[in-house]
Amino acid sequence: MTSLPLISVIMPCFNGANFLKRSIDSVFAQSYTHIELIVVNDGSTDISLEILNTIQDSRLVIINQKNTGVCKARNNALIQAKGEFIAFLDADDTWNPECLFKLHQAFLVQPNAVLAYCGWQNIGLSGGNGAPYIPPDYQKLNKLESIFENCCWPIHATLTRRFAIDKIGGFDESLLTSEDFLLWLKIASQYVICLVPEVLAHYHFHGETQATQNKEMMAINHWLAQKSFLQDNPSIRHQFDSKHLAKLMHGGLLHRGYNCYWKRDLKTARTIFKAVMKTGYGSLRDWKYMLPALLPYSMHVALLKKMGSLV
Repeated sequence: MTSLPLISVIMPCFNGANFLKRSIDSVFAQSYTHIELIVVNDGSTDISLEILNTIQDSRLVIINQKNTGVCKARNNALIQAKGEFIAFLDADDTWNPECLFKLHQAFLVQPNAVLAYCGWQNIGLSGGNGAPYIPPDYQKLNKLESIFENCCWPIHATLTRRFAIDKIGGFDESLLTSEDFLLWLKIASQYVICLVPEVLAHYHFHGETQATQNKEMMAINHWLAQKSFLQDNPSIRHQFDSKHLAKLMHGGLLHRGYNCYWKRDLKTARTIFKAVMKTGYGSLRDWKYMLPALLPYSMHVALLKKMGSLV
């Protein structure tokens, strides 16, 4: 197996003690064994570092640093990574034992591909929301438009050639979320990507703080990532009709606002509506829902009560 290319697995960890060992075991249980695991202890105040120091495996590399956030942690790991391929796994998620092997096999089938991605499953969600999911084959669709609207794979469901990540400069450290969306968008717009149509990655939901719980931040940062991509790639802007581009960006943000509104998360919906209004986007009907967000919160609540549509 050592004749195969080295895969560097990058795992940022901030106070991940409750799940860290499970995630590390998932990496070292991979059937593709020519790997290095770089765990960045990002200023944890729990026993994460102590757990890391008990692991006796020569493939483990530990970076201990002050808390600087997940993007900086991953970028610091990329500086030290030695692999030809890069994979990312957060300290509370896991892989199927065949994940890295099957993702790497995809490059043998499609040697011109730069990124391989697979299906995944959300674990720990109630209400039947944890069904396995396999994303579409974006390379066979209108790839740029489809991924620009919503790149539909999580960060740990991919394997990427190292040079592509280096060329685009790694993660944008100004983003608190959607940093992976922007990374994949930059890569997929320039290179061939390929789908492995199997569920090989698992995203674990739990009772502790996770970025995906902050719907406001997720929605706004997704929109900011789109804006950043267009600013850095002005020629791509001209590939879209202006009205359609506005729908993909501002309409997508508005849709996320409506989702929060109808789920009775008024505070999040107000923030998103205000961001959309600044762009001037929306129909008269949309503005009927958005304009009350300019009122003080208590007045907005009172208005909705009077209309019989309160949260």
